[in-house]
Amino acid sequence: MANIKKPRWGWALTGSGHFFKECLGIVRELEDVDLFVSRAATEVIRMYRQDFDLPKSMRIYRDTTASAAPVGAFYYGTYHTLVLAPATSNTVAKCVYGISDTLATNVFAQAGKCRVFSIVFACDTAPELETEAPKGMVKVYPRQIDLDNTARLKSFKDVAVVETLAELGTQLSRRKRELT
Repeated sequence: MANIKKPRWGWALTGSGHFFKECLGIVRELEDVDLFVSRAATEVIRMYRQDFDLPKSMRIYRDTTASAAPVGAFYYGTYHTLVLAPATSNTVAKCVYGISDTLATNVFAQAGKCRVFSIVFACDTAPELETEAPKGMVKVYPRQIDLDNTARLKSFKDVAVVETLAELGTQLSRRKRELT
């Protein structure tokens, strides 16, 4: 791993269906990206009947080891940016409180420890939201603790928290400019 020619994007999927299809669409358009798929994300892929046809250059890491072995690549400069999108309220809470017991939360923790910039697309960002469930659109009402945790995550160094798909696109474009 020490012979990194060009740092890559790391993208972690969690178990959120909130803009899941759209996030996969963005992943397909990025170059030099590795995908970290949590066990919950694997379930969501099946529930939403998503085509997992991704570019051949993409490396996919699944949540199959207790120690989340793939996170070691962060120590060697493999990644310039981690994108955690979409991020469930559970994932956001674990990130805020330093719990790294899934592949997604573990890559977030390692990105922070290695000073890799992170972009988090939090799902629970307003008192009332519409989101797509497997059988169509539904209303959800995030709890105050979910909203508070999203606000806390915004205070983290080298972390940009976005609340909409448009903000995610803007932040990705900004990051691309910073990297050139």
